[in-house]
Amino acid sequence: MSREILFFSIFIAFILVVLALDLGVFSKGNKPVTFKNAFAWTSVWVSFSLMFFLFLKQAGYLVHGIDSQEKLTEIASKYQPDLVFNANNFEGNLALYQDRISLDFLTGYFIEYSLSVDNLFVILLIFNSFAVPSQYYKKVLFWGVIGAIILRMLFIFSGSMLIANFHWILYVFGAFLVFSGLKILWSKDDDETMDIEKHPVVKFASKYFKLWPEYVKGKFIHKENGIKHLTPLFIVLMVVEFSDLVFAVDSVPAIFSVTKDPYIVFFSNIFAIMGLRSLFFLLSNIMHLFAYLKYGLGVLLAFIGVKMLFEHWFTAIGFNNLISLMVILGILSVSNLPIVTGK
Repeated sequence: MSREILFFSIFIAFILVVLALDLGVFSKGNKPVTFKNAFAWTSVWVSFSLMFFLFLKQAGYLVHGIDSQEKLTEIASKYQPDLVFNANNFEGNLALYQDRISLDFLTGYFIEYSLSVDNLFVILLIFNSFAVPSQYYKKVLFWGVIGAIILRMLFIFSGSMLIANFHWILYVFGAFLVFSGLKILWSKDDDETMDIEKHPVVKFASKYFKLWPEYVKGKFIHKENGIKHLTPLFIVLMVVEFSDLVFAVDSVPAIFSVTKDPYIVFFSNIFAIMGLRSLFFLLSNIMHLFAYLKYGLGVLLAFIGVKMLFEHWFTAIGFNNLISLMVILGILSVSNLPIVTGK
């Protein structure tokens, strides 16, 4: 087993343990999640993310098992080709590399976390449209997170393989992000409900499965007269997963603009996704204050797309990842200003 796979396995084991604690210890029953509980878990996941940033800064060599200058040069040339190392200074070069990947992780995390807020609007829209009882929210979100983790892993590592073999695909990603950003800026405000009967997931489920018309004590499958039926709660879960699939098409390429290292992209994605459930309950009652968030996200995606399309030009003028992080935080701060002012 390679050191990369070993580290990745330990990381996944850690995520599963925390998920198990969340589900088995802190989220028993179908009682609605309180604001206090949501704030506590949001704080936990943000703290974990910041601690992982510090871990990468101090021991990031463990991700790829870097133990020599040769290994460091190999990894850096593959994922951070713009890094310039000093001869005969392995410790200094390693510190430079770890500073870079920790900053890449933090930047990717902020991008994914901010885009996740937009996904929360979609999830709330789904819950309202399907009239999901509030006590079932956390169950749908929990399994939605599990599905999102699996989906992101497939997206990220397949995307990394494509980039490694077809570098020009980065320009496709960049053009798509510019298009997505402009589309958000030009789009009108969404309605508060969706036509669930016309949703492709509902149409698919209605065609190939037997459906039960009512919610049944938080169950995904209901058995009646020996016949299994999918409950509306399972349909809601399918729609949430479908929305995350659409969401991932924007968010994953956005983080590849920061780093080509699939492990760093995956880590930043997972920490943001893991905090999504608690963030939903924390913000569900104040989402109306995010009046200008969609415009900020539109500008953010367009900026990232332009940076991908003209990467060599940005590099030539000294526009590094630290400056990118400052720009991203600036865009998010301005677009979230109504939250601060209460307007």
